[in-house]
Amino acid sequence: MSIKTTWTLACFLAVGAPLGASEPLSVAQAIRRAWTDQAGLKAGQAMVESRQAEADGFRDLRLPTLTLGAHGLRTNEPMMAFGIKLNQSRIGMMDFNPLTLNHPDAITAYGGSAVIQQPLYAGGRLTAAKRAGEYMAQAEQASQERRKQEVAQMVVEAYFGTQVAEQALRWVDDTRMWIQGMEDFVGARVNQGLMLESELQRLKSFHAQADAQKADVIKQVRSARSGLGLLTGAGPVEGPLATPLVPEQPAIAQGATYRGDLVAADFQAKAAGEGAKAAQGSLRPEVGLEVGAGTLHHSWSEKGSWTWAAVGVKWKVFSAPDVAKANAARAQERAALQMRSFRQQQAEHEVRVAREAVLAAEAKYSAAQQSLVAAQESKRLREARHREGLAPLIEVLDAEAAIQGARTLILQSLFDLRVSRAGLDLATGNPIEGVNP
Repeated sequence: MSIKTTWTLACFLAVGAPLGASEPLSVAQAIRRAWTDQAGLKAGQAMVESRQAEADGFRDLRLPTLTLGAHGLRTNEPMMAFGIKLNQSRIGMMDFNPLTLNHPDAITAYGGSAVIQQPLYAGGRLTAAKRAGEYMAQAEQASQERRKQEVAQMVVEAYFGTQVAEQALRWVDDTRMWIQGMEDFVGARVNQGLMLESELQRLKSFHAQADAQKADVIKQVRSARSGLGLLTGAGPVEGPLATPLVPEQPAIAQGATYRGDLVAADFQAKAAGEGAKAAQGSLRPEVGLEVGAGTLHHSWSEKGSWTWAAVGVKWKVFSAPDVAKANAARAQERAALQMRSFRQQQAEHEVRVAREAVLAAEAKYSAAQQSLVAAQESKRLREARHREGLAPLIEVLDAEAAIQGARTLILQSLFDLRVSRAGLDLATGNPIEGVNP
């Protein structure tokens, strides 16, 4: 992948919150700002809080439920009229008159009730649901930590992609200054009749190409800074970038430490196991306690009150939907276990690939340095020969093109080195650029 493509990807991958405009910004500061201000990570934190609230709800399933009720009615339905009078504690002998029983006058009543229900045994569903909720909350927290590390890797790409673009711009300016000097020299020799006009025109063509290249690189710089600002803030980054592009320390072989996605997969598998237990519990008997009190008024002074307490058992001896749900829950548990195993294998593969990427980037950077030294020496010799009239201008321009190619290779290899190191940290679960959440 070319540097230009990598810059573009870094810009499109970016998401986030504002940066300061003028103070130097280190890559560590950029990562921490993204963790603090990025809307995507804020949404992830809200998901963590949501899962925790759900876990609290599952935990509280064992607590009693209090239900308050209030009602008022007016009816002359015979059975209800007799029952209401009975509940109001105002049944008299006349109420047993067949005529009154069959054709009662309309009666008005209002009252209320309070009922407490306490589950005593639910086939293990309550305990399983509580544990499943706790595991899902822990899984979401681990996933959030992983998201933070992924964002940190994206910041590294955008940050050093910006530095690559800015270094390319400085080198383009160097090339333009060199071309201008060559134009002055060749123009003077043309005026003296010592060189052909075609030599000067060739330089002007080369100069125009450099100008076009500069315009393209300026666009890349602005896009890269905008992308970094989008990742960590609301606007383009204007200040200098403090962390050097060349790594200060050699790469260290890292062992795997903490990977949030693997921890999350483990918790998800445990939650699925508890979900299977909860689904199986729906096929077992339930035992519950209910305690209540009620009152029914005819007037403020004419009323009846009562209480009750009951222990009940309910058992779905057979329920095809519940059996199907239990089977589905067991299948989900197997799927979660297999996914945990696959993610572990995937993580091991990512570590191997990331280590190879670091080694390749280091080798490419070393080769690019040697190539640049050779290209600069070749240009120096050819330019000296050209000034003496011993070599054509095309050889000097070829040498300059070789230098530009070597510089591009250096920038690409440095960018790959920083990004591959971040990728290795991400794969092994180590802090990216040494920054801990």
